[in-house]
Amino acid sequence: MEAAMDLMRRMPPGSAETALNALLSLLPDHSLDLLSQVDLPLQVIPPAVSPAPAHLGTFLYPFQVCMDKENMKEYILCEYNRDADSYRSPWSNKYDPPLEDGTVPSDEMRNLEIEANEVFSVYRDQYYEGGISSVYIWEDEDNGFIACFLIKKDGKGTRGYMQIGSWDAIHVIQVGPEEEGAAHYCLNSTVMLSLTTDNKQSGTFNLSGSIRRQMSMTLAVADGHLVNMGKMIEEMEGKLRNSLDQVYFGKTREMVCTLRPPPEVLNMRLPDS
Repeated sequence: MEAAMDLMRRMPPGSAETALNALLSLLPDHSLDLLSQVDLPLQVIPPAVSPAPAHLGTFLYPFQVCMDKENMKEYILCEYNRDADSYRSPWSNKYDPPLEDGTVPSDEMRNLEIEANEVFSVYRDQYYEGGISSVYIWEDEDNGFIACFLIKKDGKGTRGYMQIGSWDAIHVIQVGPEEEGAAHYCLNSTVMLSLTTDNKQSGTFNLSGSIRRQMSMTLAVADGHLVNMGKMIEEMEGKLRNSLDQVYFGKTREMVCTLRPPPEVLNMRLPDS
């Protein structure tokens, strides 16, 4: 299991699904552990086949996008809003396909979920300039609650030489019960990035990777849980962006420039001795 997780950490997001299927075939006894610990890129499927067809396997395709026909808003499908073969919309709180006895959050959690989706939509537009986001909140067994914040942003030929790209962010926060005006927050975040450039001079170049981090804090709840969770997510995403820029892009830039120096470097001449 340790070797399998080490392999998945080094797998490009575009190949994660194929690699996970292979590991599930090789390690059937560890299926539940693999499915619960491996994050796959968020996928968009056409409305004609959403929710996910049963033959696809809801565990192998945990993140997809569907349209809430009542509110005409898209939402992300995953294990966090799934009951049987139906998925709950965070906008209408209804299941699709309809499910009479589907699990729904309490009134308190539902009100927090509605507010979180509205606030997170603004955050997504400001930081990502579009995309799709969903927030799901439910009670846990320790008198606290769990919140899942999802963002998917696709880009096709919108920036420079980029032909296609995607940014998938998954933030899961476990909030403990309030004690003496404070609560403990544990945030687990995963970001999966993939981009392909197309340029006549340099050719086609593909860069993809994923990064996962954890953060725990005990914060006063005077300003509300949503404010605390928002600050943690904002701080975490800043750290993840810096890590991706400095580690992934920085090392890639260094390797490319070493193997294929830019023209201005090739044209440089050492001074005569």
